[in-house]
Amino acid sequence: MTLDALDERIIRVLMADGRASYGAIGAKVSLSAPAVKRRVDRLRARGVVTGFTVRVEPAEIGWSTEAYVELFCNPRTAGEQIARRVQTYPEVVEAFMVTGDADALLHVFAGSMQHFERVLTEISAEPFVARTRSVLVLSPLLRRVQAPRTDEDTAG
Repeated sequence: MTLDALDERIIRVLMADGRASYGAIGAKVSLSAPAVKRRVDRLRARGVVTGFTVRVEPAEIGWSTEAYVELFCNPRTAGEQIARRVQTYPEVVEAFMVTGDADALLHVFAGSMQHFERVLTEISAEPFVARTRSVLVLSPLLRRVQAPRTDEDTAG
């Protein structure tokens, strides 16, 4: 599906603030509120915009331990099998199939090192997991939740 420049700009505004009103979005993209609503409705109907959510700072709700866990799986483990199992762990906030030595990469938040260790032990015990390798995050340097800006966004 091809998006025009206005659709892309509307998406960027929504990614920066999913609670922005149609009027506020319209002011940023030079459209009326009703025109923005029609475009957002069309984007939702086409499956481009799949929903609106809230982002929570994990440390503020007590989940201060963050890690990335590489999964090395047994041969012939399907991505669907990995996805089905890892979604049962609320601590796993993202999961990816990846290139390289590992088969999958998990982004994990936990309340403490002991909590993380327990979750890692449980994930490691999954029948399709041959081994894991973890990297603990000391401090985030950059987190983006919106699409990168283009030259068009900064012009004018």
